[in-house]
Amino acid sequence: MVYVCKVCGWEYDEEKGYEEGGIAPGTKWEDLPDDFECPLCYVGKDEFEEKE
Repeated sequence: MVYVCKVCGWEYDEEKGYEEGGIAPGTKWEDLPDDFECPLCYVGKDEFEEKE
């Protein structure tokens, strides 16, 4: 599943993870820390939505 930041459009792909942020490939969205922030605009997880 891919999640997109509604503010800036950055995408989190569960398959790829976010290695620059220390998140391993295969990490599910619900397993990200509650304080996860978009690395581009710094909004929280509540500002992301599933990509259609």
